[in-house]
Amino acid sequence: SIAGAACCCNHSGLTTTYPSPTMSLRLRDLIRQVRACKTAAEERAVIAKESAMIRTAIREEQEQYRHRNVAKLLFMHMLGYPTHFGQLECMKLVASPHFPEKRIGYLGMMLLLSEEADVLMLATNSLKNDLNSDNRFIAGLALCAIGNLATADMSRDLAPEVDKHLKSSHPYLRKKACLAMCRCLTKCPDMVEDFVDRFVTLLKDRSHGVLITVVELMTQVLISDQENQD
Repeated sequence: SIAGAACCCNHSGLTTTYPSPTMSLRLRDLIRQVRACKTAAEERAVIAKESAMIRTAIREEQEQYRHRNVAKLLFMHMLGYPTHFGQLECMKLVASPHFPEKRIGYLGMMLLLSEEADVLMLATNSLKNDLNSDNRFIAGLALCAIGNLATADMSRDLAPEVDKHLKSSHPYLRKKACLAMCRCLTKCPDMVEDFVDRFVTLLKDRSHGVLITVVELMTQVLISDQENQD
């Protein structure tokens, strides 16, 4: 959950005391206030006040509260309120060296951004670095983001890195790489021939999770091929 991920960040060595009287709420406190609202007008007032606090924190570059603010923006997004002003904060969290912050950043990037977002181009370098991480969970986050958001340009840049994980010794990464490659080849059908031999090898994989995802990958490739022929 968002609250659980935010709590993980609090245990990563970051300070959890907030002396400033104007500092924004913790996620759990914001949720309590929203649930306590009797009318829609009260809820809008709570969200408007908290949004103003988050904007101030972003403007003042309050890094120690960044993960918490993005978690609250995700909650606001779930309620249907505008959160576009926090998109760049997601990019900054993705570039963090700490896994709990990266997790919040990637979740925010996948929920608050679309492939049309201008700031998405800033993520390519971070994605490439994370794909080469020794931590398979960090690499998995990057693969999930590619599978959800990759543009045509990003797909061309990152497909070789995704291909490396198709040969990974970890089924966890192979299945995520299949779904990421599915997105890449959907965006750039002309790259299919470069990777088609890999699909045949993956069909012999002993992991059911990998087999399910490689079948999905081949299905999307066939659909794209049919559409191009039409």
